[in-house]
Amino acid sequence: MTEPCDLGALAAREAISSRDLSPVELTRSCLDRIDELNPTLNAIIARADEKALDQARIAETEILDGTAEGILHGLPVAIKDMQATEGLTTTYGTAFYKDNVPSEDSGIVARVKAAGGIVIGKTNIPEMSIGANTINRVFGATGNPYSPELTCGGSSGGSAVSVATGMAPLATGSDHGGSLRIPATFCGVVGHRATPGTVPNESRTITQTNYSLQGPMARTVDDVALLLGAVAARDRSSRRDPMSFPLDAGQFLRLETKDLKAVRFGVTPDFGGLLVSAQVRRLFEERIAYLEHAGCQLAATPIDLTDAIDVDWQLRADIFATQYHREVESFDDTFNPNVFRTYETALSTSVLAIAQARRRQKELFEAVDAVFDQVDVLLCPGVSVPPFPWASLHPTQIDGNAVPNYMAWLGLTSCLTVVGHPVTALPAGLDDNGLPFGFQCVGPMYQDAMLLGVAKALEECFEGSVLCRTPQPDRSQIVASDPQCQRLGREAAIAAAK
Repeated sequence: MTEPCDLGALAAREAISSRDLSPVELTRSCLDRIDELNPTLNAIIARADEKALDQARIAETEILDGTAEGILHGLPVAIKDMQATEGLTTTYGTAFYKDNVPSEDSGIVARVKAAGGIVIGKTNIPEMSIGANTINRVFGATGNPYSPELTCGGSSGGSAVSVATGMAPLATGSDHGGSLRIPATFCGVVGHRATPGTVPNESRTITQTNYSLQGPMARTVDDVALLLGAVAARDRSSRRDPMSFPLDAGQFLRLETKDLKAVRFGVTPDFGGLLVSAQVRRLFEERIAYLEHAGCQLAATPIDLTDAIDVDWQLRADIFATQYHREVESFDDTFNPNVFRTYETALSTSVLAIAQARRRQKELFEAVDAVFDQVDVLLCPGVSVPPFPWASLHPTQIDGNAVPNYMAWLGLTSCLTVVGHPVTALPAGLDDNGLPFGFQCVGPMYQDAMLLGVAKALEECFEGSVLCRTPQPDRSQIVASDPQCQRLGREAAIAAAK
């Protein structure tokens, strides 16, 4: 029997609108699922049970009165701990802010609430949201819902786990070099990194950039589009983001499912030679063969983004200097080592090196943009490796090749951050070990609705395939696991910092 928390967001909203499901019943079901699975997975690190239930009761009354408004009316939403929530602890994953209770919501949270969403809790992140493994010294690690001793990815790892397991039908995330896409891939859910400026971020510390983006996570493309429609809406706070451009956010609620046979797909396993494991290459080839058998137009796309890794490292250093130069002197030696390493790179980098990286970024953008003269959507693997133990901040080697720093294994996602085109992370089945595998679907700039329509068609195609369908995590297996994520995760995070 399907429990309310296992319903997708659109299905739950329809049931609420038709009075077949109460927002209170849905919220209680999500809270029960948190009670059941969070002790093992450690995805939700601050709860808002009573306030959420109060809001659910109000939402229920508004349904009965016929005064309900908002596209998320009565839906629980988990919020990434990088995004401020009024009256609910927001730690940014660091001990420096462990007692921080904001007096107002960040813009993305305010828009969730304005759309009728109910904040159910905050989701775990790496310290200051830096890194693709969700582990910090305050709350410990978040386990993968398909194998809790492995990483769920990051930095939006707690959000991915919460929606994968029914703790919430929707969750917010953010993305620098893959922070939406990597955990979505590792946890078998959907994440969308929109064209920069689509989702306002009034708290960014730098103006025009492909970094510091915020976005939605959910179990299906339709549900991601629903949340995107809410968080991309323009309001007073969106004016404080210099990248926010005029936009009809309602377009994301009117997705047109594309005819896959009419879509021209470009295909690349590695963008010209980025570090990608043999296992991931094989899994990608198998799914491409399935799409070819289904009648899709597929063409190998020669495009070289190998030097985007160096460009990303330089741009990231520049952004970190902007982000942290006012606070870095107060950080102790147990602070996230990823932050220190990137900040130190900034201090040792010349203005000329940054200028060269920015110029090369423009050239790489032009190279990718030209691809869309020949194809509609570009397909590549989601992540270069399968999930690894969360006790390691990052994999140390891939097929015998050394991984020199915490970003080197993230080339498949960070290269797309450099160029800035919109990306939908889409589940595409399980690997030989029962762990999720996924695609990145890349589209032309500002064509997010089209891209999501293609992703929706791919999702429907994958549902008909044993190879490509992604089953839900096994709850009994999660409950039976005891990875001691919280205690051991704290110890691992502190050890890594030393």
